[in-house]
Amino acid sequence: MRFREHRIEGVWFPIIACASACVMSLAGGCASDPTKGYAFASAQDETVRTVAVPVFKNPTYSEGVEVDLTDAIIKEIQRSTPWRVAPEGTANTTLIGTLTDSRMRRLSIARGTGLAQELLVELTVDFEFKDVRTGKVLIARKNFTASDTFVPTRPVGERLELGQHGAVQKLARDIVAELRSDW
Repeated sequence: MRFREHRIEGVWFPIIACASACVMSLAGGCASDPTKGYAFASAQDETVRTVAVPVFKNPTYSEGVEVDLTDAIIKEIQRSTPWRVAPEGTANTTLIGTLTDSRMRRLSIARGTGLAQELLVELTVDFEFKDVRTGKVLIARKNFTASDTFVPTRPVGERLELGQHGAVQKLARDIVAELRSDW
């Protein structure tokens, strides 16, 4: 028995291809309730439109990192979320945080000198994302960590600030990703 091959030729192929692409683009995303499967609604509360981000507290000896981190978080919120950053008294939500630890770890040692060749900057924060209108804590994380490396030895000669900047940027992206997650 021989099977005949069916082809869609001529004008019909572009029309069918375009129609199937439109149908695929209209497929919904994940629902906020896992029992409902996919849905067209957002996973977050759409009444949240503004976020206040006061400067993180910093009881560590790493001066200025809290200001850089707060600035990076504000820029990441503006870049990747629909929310607007607003002053503390007028925002729907507030992100409050504390830089709890700032460490440097040696990753490699130069054979000839015994000096550190590559170092890791590790920053740890605790933060809380709170709905100001209801007082409900939407997200709270403890010991949230990010790190980045730098090479202080010659010929590269990178400064500590480069490692801190990388860790701050990663931490800001990760914190804002947590804020965008389902709550």
